[in-house]
Amino acid sequence: MKPIIILGIFVADTAYRAERQPKMGETILGTSFVLGPGGKGSNQSVAAAMAGGRVHFITRLGADAFADIARATWAKAGVVPEVKVDAESYTGAAYIFIENSTGNNAIIVSPGAAGRVSAQDVEEKADLIRSAAIFVTQLEQPIPAALRALQIAREAGVTTILNPAPAATLSDEMLALCDYVTPNESEAEALTGLPVTTVDQAKAAASALLAKGVGAVVITLGDKGALYHDAQRTVHVPVISAGPVVETTGAGDAFNGGFAVALAEGMDVIDAVRFGCATAGISVTRPGTAPSMPARSEIEALLAR
Repeated sequence: MKPIIILGIFVADTAYRAERQPKMGETILGTSFVLGPGGKGSNQSVAAAMAGGRVHFITRLGADAFADIARATWAKAGVVPEVKVDAESYTGAAYIFIENSTGNNAIIVSPGAAGRVSAQDVEEKADLIRSAAIFVTQLEQPIPAALRALQIAREAGVTTILNPAPAATLSDEMLALCDYVTPNESEAEALTGLPVTTVDQAKAAASALLAKGVGAVVITLGDKGALYHDAQRTVHVPVISAGPVVETTGAGDAFNGGFAVALAEGMDVIDAVRFGCATAGISVTRPGTAPSMPARSEIEALLAR
């Protein structure tokens, strides 16, 4: 199988649990703290590798202890690092607040060295991108780098996935380079200006994205599953539950990693969406982001059930 190439960032997640978020100027006591690996691109790479993909991850790290966490995480999952060390900056970090009662989260990301990923960095990995079955990126690293990588992949006939997170204003030129765009509800609303709270509203937003040149859209809908929409068909895939929800932080990354693997293996796209939903369905039953990503055997067992 050709590799899956992912461009993105690694950050060290500093995750705090409490009953509620503090107000400005207020200090409250939390109930737990965990330091672990994060960053959407890194999480998606781990998810894809755990799901059976051959994954290379392009990013920048600092020369510090958080970079050691990154390398250990990738080694355990089987991700091949394609890293430029940027000693003038620092390895990124994220503040994650998790609400005890719901598992919902609020996040601040400081990308550090990965915020300096450049179009030139991408050019240096152009042959690797051209060799891919699937190329995946998000919007935590600078957009010019993502744009150039999508251009290289498209020119080589590589299937492209853009996970437009965090939400940002994107040109139609960039969207037209994407075979698949995979926003969540709020990101779909940011891209289209249309509300996305129901499946029907998701279909309207997906149609708006197709009009901008996107090949196909998968809007992840949390506990409502995911909506797939292209020029020929619209399919709502219900959530695939693996048990009680513990934490939703890595769910979107789990979906994208699983979805990419299924596409790389030649699955029908609806089966690939179901595979992504099952990957996410397991991840939310566990704390953390990268540590919550399931093994291939677990995904297959859930789908068989």
